Amino acid sequence: MTRLEDLLLEEARKRFLRYVRVDTQSDPESCVHPSSQGQWGLARMLAGELQSLGLQDVMVSPSSFVYARLPAARDVSGPRLVLCAHMDTSPSESGRDVVPVSHPGYDGGPIRFDQDPGLVLSPALSPELASCLGQTIITASGATLLGADDKAGIAEIMAALAAFHHMDDLPHPEICIVFTPDEEIGQGTDGIDPERLGVVGYTVDGGFPGSIEAECFNAHRVCVHFIGRNVHPGYAKDRMINAAAVASRYGAALPEDETPEHTEGRQGFFHLMGVEGQENEASLRIIVRDFEVEENARRIAFLRDLAGTFEDRYPGLVVGVDVEEQYRNMREVLDAHPLVIRRAEQAVKAAGLEPRMEPIRGGTDGARLSFMGMPCPNLFSGAMMPHSRLEWISETALQQAAETIVHLCRFWAEPG
Repeated sequence: MTRLEDLLLEEARKRFLRYVRVDTQSDPESCVHPSSQGQWGLARMLAGELQSLGLQDVMVSPSSFVYARLPAARDVSGPRLVLCAHMDTSPSESGRDVVPVSHPGYDGGPIRFDQDPGLVLSPALSPELASCLGQTIITASGATLLGADDKAGIAEIMAALAAFHHMDDLPHPEICIVFTPDEEIGQGTDGIDPERLGVVGYTVDGGFPGSIEAECFNAHRVCVHFIGRNVHPGYAKDRMINAAAVASRYGAALPEDETPEHTEGRQGFFHLMGVEGQENEASLRIIVRDFEVEENARRIAFLRDLAGTFEDRYPGLVVGVDVEEQYRNMREVLDAHPLVIRRAEQAVKAAGLEPRMEPIRGGTDGARLSFMGMPCPNLFSGAMMPHSRLEWISETALQQAAETIVHLCRFWAEPG
């Protein structure tokens, strides 16, 4: 390995192992921003590290955004470049007391977990493992997620900044750092300071090494609320309208072939996130996703029509369907900025990888940032099986992502 590769591997690894131990799980039920106190702890840690690496204008905002600026290298100009990653981890699994475990010299077999012997990570479940023979794999201990989504992205950005700090021959334009809170609950750019953004940006929040994501879902959140009528069950015939029972039937009426379990690639879906209530009132939380606006409109119309069908079936039942747009497909913006993608492809190749243009079956902060006027595709971080206790990453991917960032900055640097 070269001196640069060695430095990036060591910096990314040690920082990643430190960051994942901080509990930053976001809370969708919280009424504050950030939604969890642990995000403040990581934000302050990162601010201190950024200052030690010589960055300027370092601050933690009242909403726990972390901002910093690295002036352009000597004799270099170029557009102001933003590097972005999010601090929170998914609400889907616990992020408390994460114990990272290294598995050196991966042999291609199953990986087991000390804190849950029944949990098994295998190439059958995560085929990407087959590309990591001989590498060091990092997982959690089985009781929590790992937090590589997106603390790997943060560690890789910080490793690149460490390289700029220690190696003064690496060219780069002015770089602005933005670490965001609550991305996992769709609030990652709420309250972001537009003055801290740049001409072009990149989130580091993707998956397999080499992947570049310039397209994401169009996303809507839907709440279907049922108001029924409760009557003593002994005297309920032809009188009771059991809202909880009706809500469960509504959920069961969603097209099964359009759920996440049965879709892939460019196929959209309905995803039932939660059910709650009792006889008088109940509600369903559903997210609707598709790459095409028209397909999401079709799904939302289906939900409204289904509500009317249930009101007809149960006279006296009231069903409300509330729809909220969460984010849009950033392809609308990025198609007009081909150089932003071309630079990413150049950087991936310079790091010794093959670029993989893939749509995100989800979203990133980059989607909203793109519509705020800063084109912002997503680069790989190497995090695999995110939002689960089977989450993993290879040390090699940490190094490769950090190296890609260094090359990306080089390609955006222009002679002063």
